[in-house]
Amino acid sequence: MRHRTVGELMTRAVVHARPETGFKEITRLLADHDITSVPVLDREDRPLGIVSEADLLLNEAAQEDPSGLLLTPVLAPRERARSRATTAEGLMTGPAVCARPEWTVVEAARLMQREHLKRLPVVDEAGRLIGIVSRSDLLRVFLRRDQAIREEIRQDVLDRVLGLSPDCIDVRVHEGRVTLSGTVERRSLVPVLERLCRSVDGVVDVTVRFDRCADDTTAVSPAR
Repeated sequence: MRHRTVGELMTRAVVHARPETGFKEITRLLADHDITSVPVLDREDRPLGIVSEADLLLNEAAQEDPSGLLLTPVLAPRERARSRATTAEGLMTGPAVCARPEWTVVEAARLMQREHLKRLPVVDEAGRLIGIVSRSDLLRVFLRRDQAIREEIRQDVLDRVLGLSPDCIDVRVHEGRVTLSGTVERRSLVPVLERLCRSVDGVVDVTVRFDRCADDTTAVSPAR
């Protein structure tokens, strides 16, 4: 089974900033390229951190309300320093959390979920930036055609991995939802088959409707 990698899904032409890039220039980069953040790179193109719209808005959030109706927010020392920063080096959130091009969608998605991130810079073996991958990039696997998903299940999951004839199980795919029906020899194969199908890129859900199968999941009591 072949899973799509971060390197296949990432954007290679990355808009970036340097540590000395100014506040207004970063704002201009975001507006001109219709993006919400930029990685900050050192002179060897290694990511140091990320400057996002949220980082820039700290400047406004720290200001006193002109009407005098709102209290001045109490910021932590680090946030207050960032709210007064004028260059990417002071504004950025760091260190940068990065991905590798050989990672699967699952690896990248789990890191994004764990770190509450919307995108990941992608780096090579030397730590240099080679691309960026976003949540929307990872979701592209769900745009796979139903027929491509069906053929992968039949050829890779049934034939190559489990050694089953693709004709013994009916595989139907509609909008990424897989339905398996037919007959399998052993009940223990059912959860394995379902798990493997769920791991196929683009699968949204799996429904199993097997007619009959021998129950080999009940432990046999030892003879006394």
